[in-house]
Amino acid sequence: MIPPLSALQAFEAVARRRSFSLAATELHLTPSAISHQLAKLESLLGVRLFERSSRGVDLTPAGHSYLQRVGNALGAISTATDALRHGVQDSLYLHCSPSFASLWLMPRIACFAQRHPGISLVLSASHVHSDFQLGLVDLDIRYGLPTWPHLEVEPIFSEKVLPLASPEFIRKHALHTPQDLLQVPLIQSMINVAQWPEWFARFEPAHRPERIALKFDRAMMSLDAAVQSLGVALESACLGQAHIASGRLQPVFGDEMSLEVQAHFLVYPARHAARPEVRMFLDWIREEARAC
Repeated sequence: MIPPLSALQAFEAVARRRSFSLAATELHLTPSAISHQLAKLESLLGVRLFERSSRGVDLTPAGHSYLQRVGNALGAISTATDALRHGVQDSLYLHCSPSFASLWLMPRIACFAQRHPGISLVLSASHVHSDFQLGLVDLDIRYGLPTWPHLEVEPIFSEKVLPLASPEFIRKHALHTPQDLLQVPLIQSMINVAQWPEWFARFEPAHRPERIALKFDRAMMSLDAAVQSLGVALESACLGQAHIASGRLQPVFGDEMSLEVQAHFLVYPARHAARPEVRMFLDWIREEARAC
């Protein structure tokens, strides 16, 4: 008797994450769907796999034993999938954080396609990091703090995070000093590694903003709000490059009042670098990053 693969994946994800919601996010399902899969699996096996409490989810002794065997089996499936896909030439499966994909990668991807016309590129974008054990992605471009053990992690570039606004907004509100920002709406991407309190601590330590007028979960929306003169966005000059070049946005105080961060990373298992398509993409994106 072999349980459904979907139920085994749900079991492994919850066991690894110790959370129904985190497992649901990873597998692009709802927590109720995960719960349903696990209930079905426990019913099929006739044993309890998890103990649920106010502190979270813990494996039962039977669950621990089952995880060891199921984890090894899923790992074997992942390895077999990798081996099979690596035998299919000229394909590249890339996952990327949404704003980087839209604002930085897509305006440049034509250059990669022209240089390597024989490579079939499959690109997906979301904030959920790829699970390489599933064998579905060659390379992940992640945003955040580099806490991903057992993977190759390479920063793409250092970027300047600084106040950006439309020229009309800057003129209308006569923005000349950091203290002037306390009188205007501030815009923030909630997942940004650099936030307004950190910027004020560096450049206007005597003051803090009382509130952030607009918050978004995408840098692209934060930048769009600034283009619409809704306020001042604290965003990456690299991601806002097209808006700045077109004159829709400009640095409020220039580059000298910026926070320098490394927050976009190329992430992949070391074995994936053996694929020619992965090596060609890595060489190309490094070259593009140096030109920024």
